[in-house]
Amino acid sequence: MEKRWWQEEIVYQIYPKSFYDSNNDGIGDLKGITQKLPYLQELGVTMLWICPFYRSPMNDNGYDISDYQSIAPEFGSMEDLDELIAQARQRGIRIVIDLVINHTSDEHEWFQKALADPDSPYRDYYIFRPGKTPPNNWRSCFGGSCWEPVPGQEEYYFHVFAKKQPDLNWENPALRQKLYEMVNWWLDKGIAGFRLDAITYIKKDLTWHDGEPDGADGLSICSCGALNQPGIDTFLHELRENTFDRHQCFTVAEAPGVPYDHLDAFIGPDGHFSMIFDFSYADLDIGSGGEWFRPVPWTIPKLNRQIMTCQMAVQKCGWAANFLENHDQPRSTTKYLKDAQHNPDAVKTLAAMYFFLRGTPFIYQGQELGMVNCERQGIGEFDDLSTIDQYNRSIQEGFSEAEALEMANRRSRDNARTPFPWNGEQYGGFSQAKPWLGMAEEYPAVNVQAQQHDPNSVWHFFKKMIAFRQSGPHRNCLIYGNIEPLYAGETVIAYRRLNEEERLYCWFNLGSEPVSEPLPQADMDPVWHTQNAVRMENGMLILAPYQSVILRER
Repeated sequence: MEKRWWQEEIVYQIYPKSFYDSNNDGIGDLKGITQKLPYLQELGVTMLWICPFYRSPMNDNGYDISDYQSIAPEFGSMEDLDELIAQARQRGIRIVIDLVINHTSDEHEWFQKALADPDSPYRDYYIFRPGKTPPNNWRSCFGGSCWEPVPGQEEYYFHVFAKKQPDLNWENPALRQKLYEMVNWWLDKGIAGFRLDAITYIKKDLTWHDGEPDGADGLSICSCGALNQPGIDTFLHELRENTFDRHQCFTVAEAPGVPYDHLDAFIGPDGHFSMIFDFSYADLDIGSGGEWFRPVPWTIPKLNRQIMTCQMAVQKCGWAANFLENHDQPRSTTKYLKDAQHNPDAVKTLAAMYFFLRGTPFIYQGQELGMVNCERQGIGEFDDLSTIDQYNRSIQEGFSEAEALEMANRRSRDNARTPFPWNGEQYGGFSQAKPWLGMAEEYPAVNVQAQQHDPNSVWHFFKKMIAFRQSGPHRNCLIYGNIEPLYAGETVIAYRRLNEEERLYCWFNLGSEPVSEPLPQADMDPVWHTQNAVRMENGMLILAPYQSVILRER
């Protein structure tokens, strides 16, 4: 494919509420991000994706926006954002922000006017339906019906997520134009692009048919009629044509529900976005209905198959957004490594495995420290709406409170949202005040200050790995080269990266025992490895437990 500037980026995702608190109110803010730009530059980051900082009642931590062109006071001011953009640009770091245009907050001016006057043009900015009972049996992503009654009227409004997040009516051309004006306003301010939130939910099946009930509540998951529906391409093409194309900006979409045979429309040469996130391997431990409380067993060969299936499908038409963690996922160390989550060798090999795939790597704050999940003692310690819903649904489905709490600790989005540990002091140097969410228990030992002073730390590994991809002797192959899966044993993920100049063979042992893998040929040289040495004997590569090795053909 044609080379594009964003293929060489190293993207670092920031959850602003938990990154750094500059004014000691217990909540991270924009000035806190600006103050930590030297840290991000030293790590090797070239692009920041910052989660929502718009004005919001924070029912869903900023993904419920009440004003698209205003900053939430707890995060700072528009002047603070302008300073962040300018300071980042001076350090060679671009800023990408979340674009949440499937829904708004119910406190948005548009929705308030729609409620106040049924004849207002804003009424058609949202989805209202008459009735004494909900129009269908769809379940929202955060539990309960997708339909919320309008107070004092025999009418309902629709929401895919929380009831305080009414969905926008993309069938309305006037609404779409308002959104395009807002998008262009942000691009004119100097941001480099967007991560698009829940974008494959914008088109609905307008027959509003009932779905097949799939739970004790008698409801049906709303994806049956609200996810990646026929006709969505028309909306997405118009969005791109009226906004992204005018600025040649970067876009990465949260786009669940896109089948691989439809990828070309999304990320092909004339696709809607630069890249999309694929959740097939991130969600391999949960069922197709998104029910966290029903754990799905998985194996390393299954993880391998899902990663490589995704890579090969994307390679046919476009570019991948490679990630293991984000604000909606538990810590990858706990999820994928299980009992080895505290083993630095295991953490490093897991990181290298995804980092050298074909595509742009995304790092979530704290991943570069090897942070693990946080175990909470009761559901009252959680903040996340989705976690609380899953907890309540699991009990409704017959699980015990102890089993429901185990599920919450294993899969909660709050695992990734704990305040970032800068040092071993109280509250990890994140703030001098009690943070909005409890710290991870590990922070006195796992923090930036401690790892920067340890040359063998996970943090130093990430820094070296980034530099190797970005400016090492094999950068062209590691960035632009194709990828092919390699056959490997039960605990190993392996692939080949290749271009016209060279072939690199990559092995990652995610098991606790040594493994022997056959070498493709006799004359091969190590170009990258973890641990102390690379062993090649009698045509075999001997991988130590949790070791990564990259070899080059001579």
